[in-house]
Amino acid sequence: MFRIRFHGRGGQGMKTASRILGSAFFLEGYETQDAPRYGAERRGAPMFAYVRAAKTTIFERGIILRPDLVVVADESLLLLQSAGVLADLAEHSLLLISSSHSPEELQKKLGMVRPLLTLSMPVPKDIFTSHPPQSSACAAAAAQLLGLSLQSVRQALHMELSGLSDEKMAENEETANSAFLQMEPHRGRVGEQPETGSVSEDRPSWIILPFEDARISSPAIHGEATSLLMDTGSWRSLKPFIHKEQCSRCDLCHTYCPEGAISFDNDGYPCIDYKHCKGCLICLVQCPLHAIEAVQEDGSFHNNKQGDDQCDNS
Repeated sequence: MFRIRFHGRGGQGMKTASRILGSAFFLEGYETQDAPRYGAERRGAPMFAYVRAAKTTIFERGIILRPDLVVVADESLLLLQSAGVLADLAEHSLLLISSSHSPEELQKKLGMVRPLLTLSMPVPKDIFTSHPPQSSACAAAAAQLLGLSLQSVRQALHMELSGLSDEKMAENEETANSAFLQMEPHRGRVGEQPETGSVSEDRPSWIILPFEDARISSPAIHGEATSLLMDTGSWRSLKPFIHKEQCSRCDLCHTYCPEGAISFDNDGYPCIDYKHCKGCLICLVQCPLHAIEAVQEDGSFHNNKQGDDQCDNS
């Protein structure tokens, strides 16, 4: 059986990548499972999807604990423990990471000694497309490592992306072809492993919590400012940037921000708390003067210390 996990951020198409790969397996006569798993359903939030494939009936269920292949669309997730990219890896697990760095550079940066490959992927032409080419690239590269044919990948693309225009379909096909060729030196490197139980046999260590009177627990549930303890800026793949010269100080971005991450400076201009902005870009959509721009995060690894906010209240 093959076991594959795709890790990315909301908006990067990892659910679509798992479906493309699952369909490619099915076209070559495999029984398949593919399913996504979300945390917070927001653009930029970590999520993953998984695929199982075998020539016989698959009895395993649930999350894959010992993957044969882990495909990572955003290398910054490797530094985010809650994303679980490196969780439950087996000794033979192969990492395929979208990165401009070489495998050796990444291993040194991460202090990691395990099988690792890198995949160079283009930046999507349309950052708001529902099926960015990253999904096609990740699926095609994985298919090459698993020994599947490019023809099956192309058929799977047309099955799963049938709603796209001819132009976007051609873009996805081109990206998939490029990723498939990049992994050609490593064709069939990921082999099948025997079926094992999906759930650990170790019994969980239960913690029995005492019952609390509602007068104690309710204030904690509805208390304010608890979200300030969690820096959610690492969820972003894009961040909003306010151009003050175009801003009329209408207050709409502050009103519509679901996280309360937009406040005002001493001159009444809105400014963004990048430690807590999750990159949903609702403010950009609501701005009537288009004074807010979506900016790609700087560097391969997200750096949330860079510009904690745009305020200057000195």
